[in-house]
Order: sequence, then C-alpha cells, then structure tokens
Amino acid sequence: MDKRLLDILCCPVSKTPVRPLRADELKRLNQAIADGHIETVAGERVLTPVDEALITTDEKVVYRIEDGIPVMLPEEGIGTTQLTA
Repeated sequence: MDKRLLDILCCPVSKTPVRPLRADELKRLNQAIADGHIETVAGERVLTPVDEALITTDEKVVYRIEDGIPVMLPEEGIGTTQLTA
C-alpha cells in the first residue's frame, strides 16, 4: 500500500491511525474466520478469508483491503475483541 495513502487513512469512527496487519495477525484473523467466529461491526458473519487488512494503531478494529482498496466503512470493521482467546 502506498505510504502516502497509509499516512492519511484513519478509523472513520475514532480517527485512530491505521497500519497494515502483520502476517501473524492476518493468520490469526483468518483462522478465526475459518472457525466461524468473526462478525463485522454490523453483525454480519465474515465468511471469506482476508488477503490484506489494516488495523487501528490501538489494535481495536480491523478493516479489510479488497483489490487494493481499503474498505473503511464503519459497519465493515471487525472488532478485535473477537480474537481474544
């Protein structure tokens, strides 16, 4: 992702900056998706694995990147509390 774009993106709700999801975080997220444990903020179950994503720097919300485009809609965010075991 373009560094200039990353520098201006932030969570649309909290205005917290975002960073790319690390490989280990992405793996953990996709495992939880495969296990059927992940929903968006709107309550929709996430059924497909995520190839790329951004996470807020406070590590509270994940936003998918689809075809190189960040999906920064509040209702499409994934709360990270679902990932706590």
